[in-house]
Amino acid sequence: MALQNGYSINSTPLDESGDTTPLLKKEVVDIDDSVPPQCCSARCNLAIMMFFGFSVVYGLRVNLSVAMVAMVNGTNSQPSLNSSIPQYSWDSPTQGLLLGAFFFGYLVTQIPGGYLAGHFGGSIFLGGGVLGTAALTLLTPLAAQLGPYWLFGLRALEGFGEGVTFPAMMAMWARWAPPLERSRLMTLSGSGANFGAFVALPLTGFICHSLGWPAVFYMCGGAGCIWAVFWFILVSDQPGTHPRISTREKHYIINSIGKDGGAHGWSVPLLPMVLSVPLWAIIVSQMCANWGYYTLLTSLPTYMDTVLHFDLRQNAFLSALPYLGGWAFSVISGVVADSLLEKELLSVTAVRKIFTITGLLLPAAFLVAVGYSGCSGVLAVTFLTLSTTVGGTSAAGVFINQIDIAPRYAGVLLGITNTFATIPGVVAPIVTGYLTKDHSLAGWRNVFCLSAGISAGGALVFTLFGSGKVQKWALLIKRHDHYTGAPCVGDKRLL
Repeated sequence: MALQNGYSINSTPLDESGDTTPLLKKEVVDIDDSVPPQCCSARCNLAIMMFFGFSVVYGLRVNLSVAMVAMVNGTNSQPSLNSSIPQYSWDSPTQGLLLGAFFFGYLVTQIPGGYLAGHFGGSIFLGGGVLGTAALTLLTPLAAQLGPYWLFGLRALEGFGEGVTFPAMMAMWARWAPPLERSRLMTLSGSGANFGAFVALPLTGFICHSLGWPAVFYMCGGAGCIWAVFWFILVSDQPGTHPRISTREKHYIINSIGKDGGAHGWSVPLLPMVLSVPLWAIIVSQMCANWGYYTLLTSLPTYMDTVLHFDLRQNAFLSALPYLGGWAFSVISGVVADSLLEKELLSVTAVRKIFTITGLLLPAAFLVAVGYSGCSGVLAVTFLTLSTTVGGTSAAGVFINQIDIAPRYAGVLLGITNTFATIPGVVAPIVTGYLTKDHSLAGWRNVFCLSAGISAGGALVFTLFGSGKVQKWALLIKRHDHYTGAPCVGDKRLL
């Protein structure tokens, strides 16, 4: 849809053959003949706040993975400095259920969160989701003392609270991200997940060893509450309501994406969404990518404990190392993707497919190598690090593709895709627990090879059916006067 000053809300035209059309028309510029810089801008500050927010929520998500090693009275457990800190006799399947419990709740709020954030704005849902999850985390030691069923329920409630955060992020970027800056802004904000895992895993190991595992949940929960205070003070839902944004930046964002900023009304085109092949390509590919990601996120510390026999502090640091590379590659991939689009070297569809294929196939190859690395800690850690590092490139591919095919409904779509993509978070730890009941190398080899095969399948699906063009059902539809051709006022799709 053409907007004032010649900008376009569509990232690509409907005709795939014209997919190389630039996202913004270069001959028309904003209010003072230049694009406002990102440095110290309101949109950059929003990305940084989201970055730290997702660092916190991923810390809250993964801390149990390392703390579980200290909580369970296993054969390779390290002695605690405080003998009064309890340990529990939970078998491998029970541990798998507890590690996957978070995702049972996480599944429930994805779609409602995306829908409501798209209508009301995402800041209250993102901030409230982090705050609620952090507050519940403070109760973890009490729930563990009451029994595994209580801990399972608490972790599910934490997932319930956190489930709205990623859809809320997407809904906010639909209002804030100029089309040619989408990749870098969204990958920067979302990369907080990998950075949070990188920081939280070794920090959890250090805290468990020094202060005992209960302190992990008190400190992580407190950090989330503090972040939420700054979020509610500093962040606004859209450029038009931000008290500190410059007039120049506000006009640039509004003219780039339209003054409606991607917001939608109460009704959404559900049937066209269900029948959309590109949307199903995103769903399947994200499910496949997340199988391997969640397998490592929840079970890697256990693998390093039972197979590689690292002590708690080594375990925590080496489990975190892969996520440092993933964080760096996700940020770099966003910058490179935007550069390719801005220079019109590739279409949106081509860019998303290249980054998705790279981010799924190469990690699959390295996971197979992990399975055959035996008990060599050096080889295993090297291949695991390479797998997660190159996997970061998919952040500029399938994981932000929702805003390409339907900017107006980006929050809802992310809720839908993330609901399906969370299923591996529930199933993968349970499958891993049953495949590795005897803690054998063969069992873990099956875990890694299964993850690799699923990831490769996701790359194939997105290659065949993925798209970067705006879908017809996502366009703003105007009625026109029969005689003059002028747009008519009052179409409910424009409200």
